[in-house]
Amino acid sequence: MPRLRQVSKGEATDETILATYRLLFGERDPVAEPGTATGTTGDWWTVFANSPDVFKHAVRGFGLYRDPARKLDPVLRELGQTRAGWAKGSQFVFSQHCKSLRGLGVSEEKIAAVPAWTVASCFSEQERAVLAYTDCLTLSAGRTPEPVFAALRGFLDDEQILELTYLTCLYDMHAVMSRALRLEFDDRDDPVVEVAAPTDFAGRDFLDTGR
Repeated sequence: MPRLRQVSKGEATDETILATYRLLFGERDPVAEPGTATGTTGDWWTVFANSPDVFKHAVRGFGLYRDPARKLDPVLRELGQTRAGWAKGSQFVFSQHCKSLRGLGVSEEKIAAVPAWTVASCFSEQERAVLAYTDCLTLSAGRTPEPVFAALRGFLDDEQILELTYLTCLYDMHAVMSRALRLEFDDRDDPVVEVAAPTDFAGRDFLDTGR
């Protein structure tokens, strides 16, 4: 379960939160009766509701990238967001944006290839440039070789590159927060743990031959 308290429908007083609850959960209390149309529990929303200001800021961010005023191709946007989810190890962000890619008509071959895009032949030059830039943002903390940026400039203008940068980093943040707070599909134990040795193992150096 999430690491922070969830805010029930009865506790919420902010109208943005209540309106979002109605949109996603109908008349249900999302804490007592969790579940969204995409199969998530919905606890991202109920945890973010601990701070109405943070909740509203996040909702405005979603509105920003869905606004028809955006110049960036939505497929390129979603490639960046999906790859960011995978790169940060967020099953929630990755899974949700695989669905968004599918909704935009992206092929199953491309969706399946996002984790291993560097060796996939199905992506266009433009898509590969976006994926390479996404890796610079998410895996290299923004350190971007000039050839990667030059590839973007070959087909995106300054406004589109700024949108791509901002929205990809926005979902980098959501991926990190989801993992830290154990929200939605990221409510899982870290798989990297010590595997117990046999009971007769003495704990000596592995290269010690016993001499």
